[in-house]
Amino acid sequence: MRQPRGDHRGILDPARLRRELRFRRHLPAPPLRDLVEHYWLIDWELTAPFTQRVVPHPAVNVVFGQADGGPESAEIAGVGRTLFTVTLTGVGRISGIQFRPGGFRPFLRRAVAELTGRRVPLAEVPEAARAAGLPDHPDAVAGGTPAPAAGSVAPPARCAGTDAERCQALDAFLTAWSPRPDPASAEAMALAAEIRADRSVRRVDDFARRHGVPVRRLQRLFLEHVGVGPKWVIRRYRLQEAIELAATGPPDWSALAADLGYSDQSHLIREFTTVTGVSPAAYARSLH
Repeated sequence: MRQPRGDHRGILDPARLRRELRFRRHLPAPPLRDLVEHYWLIDWELTAPFTQRVVPHPAVNVVFGQADGGPESAEIAGVGRTLFTVTLTGVGRISGIQFRPGGFRPFLRRAVAELTGRRVPLAEVPEAARAAGLPDHPDAVAGGTPAPAAGSVAPPARCAGTDAERCQALDAFLTAWSPRPDPASAEAMALAAEIRADRSVRRVDDFARRHGVPVRRLQRLFLEHVGVGPKWVIRRYRLQEAIELAATGPPDWSALAADLGYSDQSHLIREFTTVTGVSPAAYARSLH
């Protein structure tokens, strides 16, 4: 992949986001691309509060943020099961890392499901804190070499400078974290990528049969390496596709429901409304 993906899957009202914020994606350094989907950078100067809603991907993000000249924050965002809503004000910047589904396990080195639905300060994960030049959090998991004492070393800013400088800082951070190669993570990433790309993947048992693996093993693999089960991944990718298509023009919802594997149009409408808080037709009208 020579360019980051250009779709808006999961972003509600992407045109408004691009009007209000400077949003762009960049690829990481080549050695990191097997595990990292892309870096995402946002900058804003707002005269009024701006609220953005996102239907999360089955992916972990590491997010460095800075607002109104304050100190830089750093956190790990596990896979979000519910709609993510954020309100931005004033002036600020974000430098984010979106890992491939399954790509964060070689960094975390334990079950990614531990982070699902959670946002954890980077300092609470010792390996990440050391890579970032942060002191270990007092409640962090024990083990490994102690991090530098608070104030002994000023960690480099990830939200400052040009796009190239910010991407280089993220590259350096991930490289210092030293991910461990993991064949099971590679398997999980390949399976998740297939689910995303292939609309014919609709049922976990059929997908397991296609790859000659027991359903329970597939479920354990996804929980350990992706953070959610394969059924959730299938449904989330299909729903994000429906959201993306709604942004390009009101589709034939009945035909789309059948194409995406929903039992009927009502099933698609219920899931769309439950996750986004608005019906498909109302969402499409709001955009057009």
